[in-house]
Amino acid sequence: MKTLLTLLAILSASLGASAETVGDVSTTFKLLSPNDKIVVDVFDDPAVEGVACYLSHAKTGGYKGALGLAEDTSDASVACRQVGPIAFKGKIATQEEVFNARSSFLFKHVRVVRMVDAKRNTLVYLVYSDKLIDGSPKNSVTAVPVPASQPIPLK
Repeated sequence: MKTLLTLLAILSASLGASAETVGDVSTTFKLLSPNDKIVVDVFDDPAVEGVACYLSHAKTGGYKGALGLAEDTSDASVACRQVGPIAFKGKIATQEEVFNARSSFLFKHVRVVRMVDAKRNTLVYLVYSDKLIDGSPKNSVTAVPVPASQPIPLK
């Protein structure tokens, strides 16, 4: 049983990158509880050195938000940029989830998926929100071109 728990912990840790909050802005004022906000987080692509992704997403305030019981809206945007020399840590999949964050107490997540456009030697990042029963079509996409002299190593 201990081995199974250790394996699950390692698997969940490897599912995506962890984000750092860059900042936030309030979108509504609430007198006695936290305001609704737009939060900007940044995370590094876990398999590609030199690429960082900036993710903006809504954060519901109020008492439910303060207790972690509120469901955030599906509005999110992503902008990934080359922030240093690009180096691949190994072969990468043509499509892989690189970030996952909970956006409600249960069942709803904001996800960022990296896709490879091999023809154009470009990394494409898509952000979307899913829910156990009913997801949202709201999404945002960004792309990071890789120099032609550096082919993307695919699995």
